[in-house]
Amino acid sequence: MSSDVNTTSLRQLSILVLHGPNLNLLGQREPEIYGAITLDAINQTLEQIAAAHNARVTSIQSNHEGVLVDAIQGAFRVYDGLLINPAAYTHTSVAIRDAIAAIAIPTVEVHLSNIHKREAFRHHSYIAPVAIGQISGFGDRSYRLGLQALMDWLRDHDQQAAVS
Repeated sequence: MSSDVNTTSLRQLSILVLHGPNLNLLGQREPEIYGAITLDAINQTLEQIAAAHNARVTSIQSNHEGVLVDAIQGAFRVYDGLLINPAAYTHTSVAIRDAIAAIAIPTVEVHLSNIHKREAFRHHSYIAPVAIGQISGFGDRSYRLGLQALMDWLRDHDQQAAVS
């Protein structure tokens, strides 16, 4: 979908953004891998991008798997899509994967680092098979790219539904 589309004629999208464990430490934790940007700065950027495209984002960060699962389950029929950086839970959480599958919410998985260029245990994602896409390796830009891709995907599906 072109970024010059008149967004005032489109319905407002609602996107849940979930940040997994240790992402609250962005800006101080291993900046050579994750960069110097803070989670607050990422969230502010996502809010600005969403507002410019007639969408709103709600961001939640938790170091606890159950909190993330509860947030995903609570997204059912509340949010149009999910943007998630499951962080370390990417490689370990069947529970997060199952929650996403259970509510069948369009999901984009994002990572600051390229998980496929890191340690072997980081190469597998439990989330990828239930996501519409995965973006990794672009630093904080991964979030921006992921949000734009998710909004475009949702708008495309709105258009397809309107035609049929």
